[in-house]
Amino acid sequence: MTKDDSEGMTYADAGVDIEASEAATAALVAQVGGGSGDYAGLLDIGDRYLGLATDGVGTKLLVAEALGDYSTVGIDCIAMNANDLVAAGVRPVAFVDYLAVDEPDETFAEQVGQGLAAGAEEAGIELVGGETAVMPEVINGLDLAGTCAGLSKKDAIFPGEAEVGDVLVGFPSSGIHSNGLTLARKAATTDGDYDDAWDGDDYDTIGEALLEPTRLYTYLLDDLRAAETNAAAHVTGGGWTNLERMGEFHYVVDDAFDPQPVFEFIQARGGVSDEEMHKTFNMGTGFVAAVPESNADELVEATDGRVIGKVEAGEGVSIRGLEL
Repeated sequence: MTKDDSEGMTYADAGVDIEASEAATAALVAQVGGGSGDYAGLLDIGDRYLGLATDGVGTKLLVAEALGDYSTVGIDCIAMNANDLVAAGVRPVAFVDYLAVDEPDETFAEQVGQGLAAGAEEAGIELVGGETAVMPEVINGLDLAGTCAGLSKKDAIFPGEAEVGDVLVGFPSSGIHSNGLTLARKAATTDGDYDDAWDGDDYDTIGEALLEPTRLYTYLLDDLRAAETNAAAHVTGGGWTNLERMGEFHYVVDDAFDPQPVFEFIQARGGVSDEEMHKTFNMGTGFVAAVPESNADELVEATDGRVIGKVEAGEGVSIRGLEL
């Protein structure tokens, strides 16, 4: 990643202002209140917590529509929710989906269902129902979202805040996942289209690279608990600034996983700066845990993670010569 042109394409220019979005979310939360928690809402039900997370697939659906392939977006929908529960230390157990369409179509509904079933099987959760709403005056095409429920004993929840001296253990992403697609789509179609040939062996078209489904991190939960994880971050909207959700510290990342070629493609095609890339995308690392230094090696040996950095006093995120 070497693009540093401050005049390059940005997420805000593409139509999504992260700061404005966070302000709007904060205004909503201030009014409705509710259970505690960050990545997941936590409801005290006695000796356990009921965890709830809700999210959608976003504008990745427009890529699926362009290619006529909705077979993977259900996996994204499951993963974006289940991974948030894992970041809180909650085991996902059930999922309910909401599909809104302008007109019913059996073909894409079947494909969406296939993806949901595949994601649920991989995550080890149950699909317990859903809703399909036909709203031609509200929806143009379709929208897919869902809610994931999980359970955790109270002493199994991650404390939620890192500690100075913690080691950062990172886990690789599968690609873009389901964040930053508004910027990725704009960059990809600046001088081409989704069905253009992909320059590599992994995909046939650019669109297929963008549709690579979000990786599920549910397999990590037992090992994260065994490592006495203090806090975890699901690297989603906002990119590497998600680490700051683990507390106000200085996160020094000196060995992150390499970005997949799709990120290099987006940056080159859109002229996107290094800073904007890291504040929008996961850049190759989709999940990060802050664990005591004495437990880091055990976690790495038990998983596909590796030590990528450390937690220091201060603020911000340092990665690849950038200060975010």
